[in-house]
Amino acid sequence: MGRCICCTALGKAYNGRNTKSMPKTRSFLDASQGGPLLRPRIALLSNPKSTGNIAQLSRIRDYCAEHPDIFHYEVEQAEQIGDALRTIARVRPKMLIINGGDGTVQAALTEIHNGGHFGDGAPPVAVLPNGKTNLIALDLGAQGDPIEALERLVMLAQSDLNPHIVARELIALRCDPTSRPVIGMFLGGAGLADTMLYCRNKIYPLGLPNGLSHVLTAIAVFVRMVLGLQSRFLPPMPSPLQVSIRREGPITGRFALLAVTTLEKMLLSSELRGTGAGPLKLLAIEERPASLFRVIFASLAGKLGRSRVHGVHFEEADEISIEGEGSNLILDGEMFRTQIGHPIVLKPAQPLSFVRLAA
Repeated sequence: MGRCICCTALGKAYNGRNTKSMPKTRSFLDASQGGPLLRPRIALLSNPKSTGNIAQLSRIRDYCAEHPDIFHYEVEQAEQIGDALRTIARVRPKMLIINGGDGTVQAALTEIHNGGHFGDGAPPVAVLPNGKTNLIALDLGAQGDPIEALERLVMLAQSDLNPHIVARELIALRCDPTSRPVIGMFLGGAGLADTMLYCRNKIYPLGLPNGLSHVLTAIAVFVRMVLGLQSRFLPPMPSPLQVSIRREGPITGRFALLAVTTLEKMLLSSELRGTGAGPLKLLAIEERPASLFRVIFASLAGKLGRSRVHGVHFEEADEISIEGEGSNLILDGEMFRTQIGHPIVLKPAQPLSFVRLAA
């Protein structure tokens, strides 16, 4: 089961650690029942198995032990996040901080959206820079050392949060109309999903630094696309997809990159802003070397999303459906497989408030 690091009142302390902070934490919890409260309430949800936490979690635990205003709850698998948020809701935190990769954030957002633990008053969400991929943290201005980001968030919680609150649209993904939606902020498909899986399964196990791993992955993609080489040591050729947009029509073909996001920052472009025609931003790059070079130049010139580029599709929509024969889609770390005749549908979900740090 998940572990509440802060106290014995709501959970078992982790192997007896942080016992010095337990009396203070009990007073903190008593305050949530109507007693005096000297400090703002901050809830921290950690996933010890996120890659960044392997090296950083002991520092996070030590920091929380010294700050009884932080209610720290650890989970080891996604199935425990519902119980974690149910417990956190009893604390009524001023801010919910998620310490993990994009997959942990996605699982927490899904549970906040579907679980109803906070009623209509979900606290603003902050994200620590951790894990292998950090697109959500990057969009919220959280970069660098996670302890430094945590310290800044603790300071913000002691003041007026309103200047730092931003609303973010969310993506609701359904594999069929009756399924419970999966909530996220960034979906990668086609060649992008294949490349992400290639990096995760072939490059990361080599134990190299993240930056070098990403460079090697980019070289492998370049070799496959530009030189036309195919090998089991290279990312596979993307499968054909059909992408349908309610207001436009289907886009079909093989795509080196397919991405749908509500984020302002996305991969090749530091800022991806359109006309506001819909909350879902779709970027699809056809599987041709010329299209890839065009999108790089358009991004460097600041034109991506603002002007038409041959071989590059940028659309804004309020509904997108994707289908194809066994192509991979990854929504913030969770993988889905497309099927012909059974489209995966993306729609906007209820917006959620986030805490943005200065970039």
